[in-house]
Amino acid sequence: MSRSGYTDDCENLWLWRGAVIRAMSGKRGQAALQDIAAALDKMPEKKLAANSFQRAGDPCTLGVLSLHRGVDMEDLEPDVDHEWGAEMVDRDLVGNRLDIAPAMAAEVMFTNDEGCYGVETPQERWLRMRAWVAKNLKDRA
Repeated sequence: MSRSGYTDDCENLWLWRGAVIRAMSGKRGQAALQDIAAALDKMPEKKLAANSFQRAGDPCTLGVLSLHRGVDMEDLEPDVDHEWGAEMVDRDLVGNRLDIAPAMAAEVMFTNDEGCYGVETPQERWLRMRAWVAKNLKDRA
């Protein structure tokens, strides 16, 4: 199970990828990526959690955005089963709360939680996500 709601069912994958690209390259998506980059850079401890917006004080990438924008995400925290991962969260609610498209919310959750093959430390996740944000910014912050 995945917070993002992504599955191995690839039906209409090309339509979904188009929605993700449009969401991230649009005005709201670029503003969110700029906010994420700024918030990541300001973190005193450069580390990110997986499968949680901000459990035990450790935020994920969207958790960093929510803290930066002053948005409470506590009621959207997924239950985590350490064998199966986190339960899916409602990407529409996440998107509405953070003022981003649901497709972007799902993509950021997936990339944060599952974008690395193998074991990754919270510090390595921070480095990978900061590079991912920079790669997706049009002005390359």
